[in-house]
Amino acid sequence: MRYPLPSQSPSTWAAICIFIAALIHLALGFSIGFSVDEAHYALYAQHLAWSYFDHPPLVGWVQWPLVALTSSEGIIRLIPELLWILSCYLVYQVTIELHHFIQGRNTGYLTSALPSASNCGLFAVLAVIAAPLPHVLAIGLLPDSLLSLFSLGLMLMALRWLRQDQFSLGDWLIIGALLGLSGLSKYTGVFAAFALLLVFFSSFKKPWITKAGFWLAAFIALLFITPVLYWNWINDWISFKYQIAHGGGSTWAWRRVAAFLGVQIACFGPLLLLGGFVFLKNCFHGAKLSLTSLLSFFFIPFAIFAALSGGGGLPHWTTPAWFCLAPFAGIGLAKAWSMHHRILIRLFLSIQILLCLLGFGLVLAGGIPSTSMKSNPIADLYGWEIAGQKALQLAQANQVDGIAVQNWTLGSRAAWYASPIPVFVLDQRQDQFDLWFGQLPPGASVLLINWSGMSFANPAGNKPGFEKCAPLESIEIQRFGQNLSKFDFSLCTNWQNTALPE
Repeated sequence: MRYPLPSQSPSTWAAICIFIAALIHLALGFSIGFSVDEAHYALYAQHLAWSYFDHPPLVGWVQWPLVALTSSEGIIRLIPELLWILSCYLVYQVTIELHHFIQGRNTGYLTSALPSASNCGLFAVLAVIAAPLPHVLAIGLLPDSLLSLFSLGLMLMALRWLRQDQFSLGDWLIIGALLGLSGLSKYTGVFAAFALLLVFFSSFKKPWITKAGFWLAAFIALLFITPVLYWNWINDWISFKYQIAHGGGSTWAWRRVAAFLGVQIACFGPLLLLGGFVFLKNCFHGAKLSLTSLLSFFFIPFAIFAALSGGGGLPHWTTPAWFCLAPFAGIGLAKAWSMHHRILIRLFLSIQILLCLLGFGLVLAGGIPSTSMKSNPIADLYGWEIAGQKALQLAQANQVDGIAVQNWTLGSRAAWYASPIPVFVLDQRQDQFDLWFGQLPPGASVLLINWSGMSFANPAGNKPGFEKCAPLESIEIQRFGQNLSKFDFSLCTNWQNTALPE
């Protein structure tokens, strides 16, 4: 049974929903400053290299044309917005292909009971649009913004492999390029490669390992990631060492895993889980091995990140996995809707969209008013451009060797908004700033920035540290009459050479 929709076709409604969300993204993108990671990756584009300390280079390379032309955050944010739109389009297309694959492998009750492919595609797109966290990646470019698109591309090619008798040379070339681009986006792109291999193994009747196209695809993927391998080779493999330590996190604990799962549901919404559950219950019939291998585009990265979350992790790391789950969820949600199980879908969809709108409003308002500036995470998005310009002015007036901060998360915005003056991070943690600007030389004088949202003790009078730090100026950042944060600027002289404790 098919459910009725308003006069427009499902594909048109999907496009309308994407368009409305994109307008909101653009409005926010032109209204707020760069976040920590956005500024960091924009600095990649200012300092082009074969690779970087913490990530492969594509997140910097794709921004280079716009960063070379402008420093406008809104213009630069057109890149993640385009990636988000393309990802939503691929979610729709993968859902259509998945629907056709299921219909082609099944007959009888299941085929007649499946909703139309376009309705399934609409629900898949709605599930993505209603997920709160992907909107963050649509506004600010992260490596996961790129990897989500390429993972969906690989999933689409995997479906075509399952549906077609053979691959053309062009198909293999596309797979090689997508694998290579995934590797240039983020090291976890290897998870999508594992999922693709499982798809190949699931269709054991089709020869692939003996095909010249397969090995050509593998060669192209390796060729794409050669810059990353070369850069790490000449830099003592520091990026791989960092990622291994970063992924391991701190002491493992079950409570962190439970917190991770709760945060994942909050960040991506229960709608995707509901759709996935209904799909497994009502649509997971026939071709189970192939469908399981396709589901591995979600389960492999999600399971690995869930296991690693016992030592720590970040919620956006699983974004590509959730995008790959969306086509299954779309079919499941359309199936549930056609069976008149609509109350829960409407409830989840309404709650998630309200949460997204509330989040957009809080960002524009500068957060919830609070007596403690540190309790407002939205404050981090405001004031850095003013602070950077003030820091540059004071640094030039006092003829210092550069700007200093005491944590790398403060250094990204300082380096972006006070460019081109060097920024030194005063801690023991090796990071990208050491490669860009080197170590602060002994006896150097700097302009020290201290931000109220992450304040540190005065780094003077002790060893290691400066001989003296004298306060110069302070500025308060306000929005709609609310004090968001405060920046203190000090002149610090005679650096004593050894790094400060982290």
